[in-house]
Amino acid sequence: MAKFTYSDFVRVKAQAPAPLRAGATRSVIAALATRTEGRYFDEFPQGVVYSIEYADGAAVDVHEDHLEPAE
Repeated sequence: MAKFTYSDFVRVKAQAPAPLRAGATRSVIAALATRTEGRYFDEFPQGVVYSIEYADGAAVDVHEDHLEPAE
């Protein structure tokens, strides 16, 4: 079950890998709870993967372990 949903405001946790922009606060643009066929999701542990969009328009997929609710 997804912790977040579309348009939720989340923060990338401080211990997240550098490419994820630790500390950034952004909106969820997709929650990918069902994994599709293919190897893309193999790089993520089991659980929900979220697409988030940064203020500069860049988007990235982030595992739920690297996100927390933004206040």
